[in-house]
Amino acid sequence: MNQQQIDALREKQRKFFATGATLDVSFRIAALKKLYQALQENEQAIAEALHSDLGKSAQESFLCETGMTLSEISYLLKHIRGFAREKTVPTPMAQFAARSYRKPMPYGVCLIMSPWNYPVLLTLEPLADALAAGNTAIIKPSAYSPATSALLAQLLGKIFPEEYVAVVTGGREENAYLLEQKFDYIFFTGSKSVGRLVQEKAARHLTPVTLELGGKSPCIVDKSANIALSARRIVFGKFLNCGQTCVAPDYILCHPAVKEQLIACLKAEIQRQYGSDPLHNPSYGKIISRKHFDRVAGLIDSSKVVCGGETDPDTLKIAPTILDNITWEDKVMGEEIFGPVLPILTFASAEEVVETVNRRDTPLALYVFAEDKQFVQTITTRCAFGGGCVNDCIIHLATSAMGFGGMGESGMGSYHGKTGFDTFTHYKSIVDKKTWLDLPMRYQPYQKVYNRLVRLFLR
Repeated sequence: MNQQQIDALREKQRKFFATGATLDVSFRIAALKKLYQALQENEQAIAEALHSDLGKSAQESFLCETGMTLSEISYLLKHIRGFAREKTVPTPMAQFAARSYRKPMPYGVCLIMSPWNYPVLLTLEPLADALAAGNTAIIKPSAYSPATSALLAQLLGKIFPEEYVAVVTGGREENAYLLEQKFDYIFFTGSKSVGRLVQEKAARHLTPVTLELGGKSPCIVDKSANIALSARRIVFGKFLNCGQTCVAPDYILCHPAVKEQLIACLKAEIQRQYGSDPLHNPSYGKIISRKHFDRVAGLIDSSKVVCGGETDPDTLKIAPTILDNITWEDKVMGEEIFGPVLPILTFASAEEVVETVNRRDTPLALYVFAEDKQFVQTITTRCAFGGGCVNDCIIHLATSAMGFGGMGESGMGSYHGKTGFDTFTHYKSIVDKKTWLDLPMRYQPYQKVYNRLVRLFLR
């Protein structure tokens, strides 16, 4: 699409939103049910597209994309009528007699820009939240996942008219066109560099944004941890989707007393989960592009590899790799890895962990493995991060009962469930003042007796 076509599409959605059709909760429920049914009916096609783009197995596609999206839609369908109701709140005595309430209203025409690493989940979950809140949506999926982006355009085009939900495919040119338009809300998931551009463009129109970005998410392993189980869960979280997960553990901070045991257990778990030759494991994914492959492979210092390190540029696969004796001066610690490379550093105390994490950009996630409750309390209380887990990895994003989002350099705003509904909703605060009584204290001429009443009320 060119700029004129995109502008026409946005105006078409603006006119449709102005009709008030999306304000009807029954209309929203019907839309969510259509989306749910389409996902169920196209599960195989989705799995094939994800395999084409990222080498994902059918099981992983359902576990991490289709299934999680279905779960989010189910949650919204169960709770949407409660979410969409006006909520009465207490009225101060000074405003007697009145009813105060919060009235939810959708923003209007939303732009949802999604990434390539989980192209179904990270497109359709925010879409479901936006539709539940009563918005229309223009979706811009990533050009780096062409098979999935094309399938989403086809799927959504069949179940929704474009004045309600539309997909704009293409690359940077289309992204630039979209960001020049005035939207009522922008939801972006992707890199920090593009996130800064999105916020800059949105600021020109004073458009509110949610930015779901990333960062170097630490995985802290204390000497009190269950090392064997910790290793199993770390290997799952790190090497899922070939490490191309925004909340994957980016590096391990390990207590030196258990480092050798942890490395041995990590090696055993890689063998257990991915086999002796991960590059030929059909269920192990691939790197999205040659450019990304070359970047990640370039972060591997062969002199520090203690497990893995094998690469295949023809299939764009990099074996699960562990690096030891790493310092903050190593290249691998200078950027978010976003691939199957796991460096290990050590720490001496909880204080050192807090200082290490907090002096760097705020991570999207943090994971702490420990049985020492005081250690866990110190890390989760004093370290800044978007969200995380104790004794597990990445599963905190798999519940609709909690918001998911970043903090600081890892993003702003959050979504999932009620939090997602709230993200795409403006709450109008309204006082319905009754006419059968009119307290005189606020009117001039001011009187001492009224002043005493005001002071009684306002304290």
